[in-house]
Amino acid sequence: MHFNKEKIKEWLIKNLKWIVLFVCVIIFLALAEDVFNKEIIEADALGYKVISTYLMSDFVTPIAKIITKFGGATFLIITSIVLLLVIKNKKIGIAICSNLAIIAGFNAILKNILQRPRPMEYRLINETGYSFPSGHSAVSMAFYGFIIYLIYKYIKNKYVKWTLMTILGVLTISIGISRIYLGVHYTSDVLAGFLVSISYLILYINIVNKFLDTNK
Repeated sequence: MHFNKEKIKEWLIKNLKWIVLFVCVIIFLALAEDVFNKEIIEADALGYKVISTYLMSDFVTPIAKIITKFGGATFLIITSIVLLLVIKNKKIGIAICSNLAIIAGFNAILKNILQRPRPMEYRLINETGYSFPSGHSAVSMAFYGFIIYLIYKYIKNKYVKWTLMTILGVLTISIGISRIYLGVHYTSDVLAGFLVSISYLILYINIVNKFLDTNK
């Protein structure tokens, strides 16, 4: 019995990333089905109620407008180009740029398949296009998530490593929350964006590692 438990534990640790991918895909598909069938998702109303009740204020609104720009196309494209030019290992720069291009394209395809209209009731900024999944959330999770992975892999100083990873992790979540706060996305849009990007990142990192580790 002890042997079996150890084997199971070993298997779970070894396959953790694939288990996470599977769970994320299942939850995403469940959300996508509800959106496709135009069903009202309780989490949408609950998420906005919590954020509007506990966060909404004249002080927070301009902060949310600034945070959301860190997940916008202009900022991320410029950041990718700068990193491509600055990072000595050009393979890393290429991987960062291709990651951004792939997730942006993939998210656009999903949006056009599901064609969910954006919420209209509480808009604090103007946005066009479809709502599900949230592009800012999906692209931010993929972009900053990949940067977090690169920091974990290549930076040796533990203090610098974990400080940068924490900052980027908080920023990513904050971008998603800002989209709900500003009234341009439902809670399920943001959650779906995060889920699809986590799944995608697991596959992307698994593939790109072979590219990064060759001929160092």
